[in-house]
Amino acid sequence: MPIARINGTHLGYDEYGTGEPVVMVTGTGAPGRMWRTHQVPALTAAGYQVVTLDNRGIPPSDPCPDGFTLVDMVADVAGLIEHLGEGACRVVGYSLGAIAVQELLLSRPDLIQQAVLMATSGRTDALTVAMTAAEVELSDGGGKLPPRFAAYVQALQNLSPRTLNDEERLRDWLAVFEMSAVDASGVRGQLGLQLVPDRLSAYRRISRPCLVIGFQDDLVIRPHLSREVARSIPGSSYTEIPGCGHYGYLERPAAVNSAITGFFAGRPA
Repeated sequence: MPIARINGTHLGYDEYGTGEPVVMVTGTGAPGRMWRTHQVPALTAAGYQVVTLDNRGIPPSDPCPDGFTLVDMVADVAGLIEHLGEGACRVVGYSLGAIAVQELLLSRPDLIQQAVLMATSGRTDALTVAMTAAEVELSDGGGKLPPRFAAYVQALQNLSPRTLNDEERLRDWLAVFEMSAVDASGVRGQLGLQLVPDRLSAYRRISRPCLVIGFQDDLVIRPHLSREVARSIPGSSYTEIPGCGHYGYLERPAAVNSAITGFFAGRPA
C-alpha cells in the first residue's frame, strides 16, 4: 500500500486498474478496502483506475490522537488528488465521506470532474445528534460492546428488512460483523464530524455534475436527507436504491455500481 505525506499526515491509499482516476472516500470508521469487494471490480471493468483512501484515524493512516476536523478531511482528499498528478478526478463519497466531498466541491471545484454522493446529508437532524452523542459517550467512557451484541446492533442499524428477514444472508452478515467489530475508541477522531450546520443553501454554488444516491431503508442517513442535497445542487441527479439500508453499496452492489458507472458514462439515473 502506498503511503503519502499530505498536510503533515501520512495517508494510506490503494490503486487498482488503469484509466482515468476515480477517488473513493469512505464513511466514519471505515477503511478504504470496503470498496474492494464490489465497487473496485465494477469500476476497473468499466475502464477506470480506482484510488481508495484510508481517512486519517484509520490505519495505516496516522491516528491523529489530538483530533481533527472535517476541514482536515477535505484537505486530505484535495491533497491526495494533487498527489496523484492526474488533474481533476471523478470522486465518490459515502456517508461522512460524501459530506467531505460536498465541501471539496465548494472549496476546490478545479479538482473534481464529477461526483457521486451516497447516503449523504447537508444538515444535522435530531436523530444524528442522538446517535453521535451515544457513540461519543461509549467511546469516552471506555466502554466496549461484546462482539456478538455489537454485531446485532450493527445489523439492525445498517441493513434493510429485506436482509434481516433472509435468515441465511443475515447469519453471514452477523458473522462478518462479529469478526470485524470496530473499536469505537480507535475512530474517536471521526466521531462527530458529520454534525454539520445546515449547508443546503451553500450547495447551490456547486457547479460540477453530481449524482446523489439514497438508500430506501437507510436508518442512519434517511433518504429524505439525501434528497435535500440533490435538490440543493443545481443540475444534480438523484436515484434511490430500494431494498437496502445504510450499507446499500454492499447489500445492492449491482444497482449501486450501475448507477455510478452510468452517471460517469453520461447515462441518466
